[in-house]
Amino acid sequence: MPAARNIAFLASETPLAQDAKARLEARFGSFAPRDADVIVALGGDGFMLSTLHGTQALPAPVYGMNRGTVGFLMNGYGEDDLIDRLEASEEAVINPLHMHAECQDGSTVDALAINEVSLLRAGPQAAKLRIHVDGKLRMQELVCDGALVSTPAGSTAYNYSAHGPILPIGADVLAVTAVAAFRPRRWRGALLPKAAVVRFEVVEPDKRPVMADADSRSVQSVSAVEIRSEPSVKHRILFDPGHGLEERLLREQFQ
Repeated sequence: MPAARNIAFLASETPLAQDAKARLEARFGSFAPRDADVIVALGGDGFMLSTLHGTQALPAPVYGMNRGTVGFLMNGYGEDDLIDRLEASEEAVINPLHMHAECQDGSTVDALAINEVSLLRAGPQAAKLRIHVDGKLRMQELVCDGALVSTPAGSTAYNYSAHGPILPIGADVLAVTAVAAFRPRRWRGALLPKAAVVRFEVVEPDKRPVMADADSRSVQSVSAVEIRSEPSVKHRILFDPGHGLEERLLREQFQ
């Protein structure tokens, strides 16, 4: 990226991140995110997601440094060579998912998710979901603990834990993954074009309540959830050379 003259430092609430923020601001100065050339996020992946959501309307890219417990979206922490690292960094541009959730009381909730949108059972019984893709019924009934739609950037998070595939960052695809599928018992999910619109309908929602979640924004008692990529929103993330998302996703598959 071009020379980083104005840096905004944002930190999670942990003492480790707050201490790093104080030291970096004393050394490099402090600018508001709206006035910054680059935003440096100090924390873990959860804080990085929060920072990306909170600054998506700003032109400055976000460079994360790990001061948390998980750091797949973060670079290693370092102070002495920060300016050189920022100027040499590689940029990845990712689009979030748009979730439109319809609730049983007739209300609707819209939210964006950088990693995934998930539906999870909210009661003792398994969820029953009906799946449409681009308006066409593709699965009459999926009995499961839940299901999710993941972006490539989020494919190593909850999606991977649910045995979904790791997607290359440049792939124009989305992963649909079941969580503890009971019927069809051996269904391992699907790969869809990035432009696909996925609609989940909850079967017997009163008896089998389901919640939806978009990057930790939860919606209770949903009756249907529609998910699609949102190309109008672009998140710019900076990585150290040779350690970008594409490389990290490849490394993850060969561990």
